[in-house]
Amino acid sequence: MTGFGRSEGVVNERKVTVELRSLNSKQLDLLVKVPGIYKDREAELRLLVGEQLQRGKVELVVACEQPHGVQRARLDRNLLRTYLDELRSIAQDIAPEATTDLFAQALRMHEASVAPVERVGEEEWSAVVALVQRALSDMGRFRSSEGERLWAELRGRVDRISELLAQVEAMDEGRSERTRERLRSKLNDLRQEVDEGRFEQELVYYLEKLDITEEKVRLRSHCTYFLETLATDDAQGRKLGFIAQEMGREINTLGSKANDAVIQRSVVHMKDELEKIKEQVLNVL
Repeated sequence: MTGFGRSEGVVNERKVTVELRSLNSKQLDLLVKVPGIYKDREAELRLLVGEQLQRGKVELVVACEQPHGVQRARLDRNLLRTYLDELRSIAQDIAPEATTDLFAQALRMHEASVAPVERVGEEEWSAVVALVQRALSDMGRFRSSEGERLWAELRGRVDRISELLAQVEAMDEGRSERTRERLRSKLNDLRQEVDEGRFEQELVYYLEKLDITEEKVRLRSHCTYFLETLATDDAQGRKLGFIAQEMGREINTLGSKANDAVIQRSVVHMKDELEKIKEQVLNVL
């Protein structure tokens, strides 16, 4: 969702500059800054940007430089004279000894200056909208470039989790038999007679608690689904985030049920890769 776009051009003898910035956000948070002459058309810009940028903390800034010779704000002489006479009258009645600069006070009074009223024609406004569209296209190219890099990184990290899962599957083969032999060896060390039937019954219950077959199957399925979703052209950022959460659940369960130091080491590496995936998924629309 991060991105930047910029465009500029001359519109009705004004130099107009448009800049777009975007940061990560769960929804669209749009801030629009436009000069006063375009203020009444701000809603149109919000709609235009909102249709193309679904998510992100977005800031749109439209700035313009007035051409030389443009009429600036002017002072209302009659109103200013009225303000000054009124202030002098008040000062004479209340504080004749005061040395306040009454003329400066009159200049600050409301409506003492009158700004010229400018009307933006449709042709000029269309040119401004075209500049906003160019800035949006520029941001789109920026995001596409970032997206290609992000796609490769996410795919590489999911592939790494799949490789670690393959290692876990290899280490899991024969684990039940090794556990059986380890427990029997400990019983022999204790030199205690046990009922073989009861021993096998308890062993089966114990091994069922340590079985990670379902977790391995589900985690591999989630990895495949993540890559399939990543390959689509639609905005799938939230969906990828949900899949990453499910991957995390299976990885955590693998770690808690494995009861094997070597497998635990692979699980730690999986968690590290998953945390980096979650960080990067926040950049996906």
